[in-house]
Amino acid sequence: MKKTFTSALSQKEFPLSERIWAGAIRPSLLALIQKEVPNFDVNSYLASSELDTYRQKYWQQSVAQEFDEVTNLEKTVFDALSEKIILADKLDENANNATWGEKVADKVASFGGSWTFILSFAFFIFLWILTNIWWLSDKAFDPYPFILLNLLLSCLAALQAPVIMMSQNRQEEKDRERAKKDYMINLKAELEIRILHEKIDHLTLLVQNSLDHSKEK
Repeated sequence: MKKTFTSALSQKEFPLSERIWAGAIRPSLLALIQKEVPNFDVNSYLASSELDTYRQKYWQQSVAQEFDEVTNLEKTVFDALSEKIILADKLDENANNATWGEKVADKVASFGGSWTFILSFAFFIFLWILTNIWWLSDKAFDPYPFILLNLLLSCLAALQAPVIMMSQNRQEEKDRERAKKDYMINLKAELEIRILHEKIDHLTLLVQNSLDHSKEK
C-alpha cells in the first residue's frame, strides 16, 4: 500500500514522497504561509506541490513590490508560470491581430518600397511617353508635356504618402509589441531562475539539517 501523509495546510492526503518539512523552508516563504495559515509551524509538513504554489505567490508579491503595481504583462507571465507553459506559444496566439486595412497598408508599403515597384513604374512611364510620342504620333491621348501623366503621378504620390505613414505606425506598433514580448519572456526567465534558486536553497538547508540531526545521534 502506498504510504501517504496529511498536509497541515489543506488537511489532504499526499504521497509520502512529496512531504516537505516546514523547518527546511526559508523564513520569508514560511512567513507568507503562516500569514494565510496561522497554525502552520516549523514542525508541520506540507506537499511539494503546495510549496510550489506558495513560491509563485511569494515571487508575485516580490514583483508587485518592485513595480508598485502588477500590469497585464506581469499577469500573463504569472499565468504562464502557474500553468507551466512556454510563454512564447501563448504570445503567438494573439500575434495576428491586425485589421484588414492595416494588412493592406503593410503590403502596399512593402511593394512601394521595393525594386520591383521602381523598375515596373519606370517601365510604365517609359512606355507611356513612347506611346504618346512615337506610336500614336499626332493622335496621342496625352501629348507632350504629358499633363495627364503628371496628374496620375500627383494622385499616386498623394495616396502613397498616407499609406506609408500607416505602415510606419504599424512598424512602431510591432516594435512596441516585440519589446513587450521580450520583457515578459525575460521576466519569466528571471522568476524561474529565482524559483530554481529557492529550490536549491531548500535542498541545501534540508541536507544540512539532516547532517546536523545525524551528528546529534
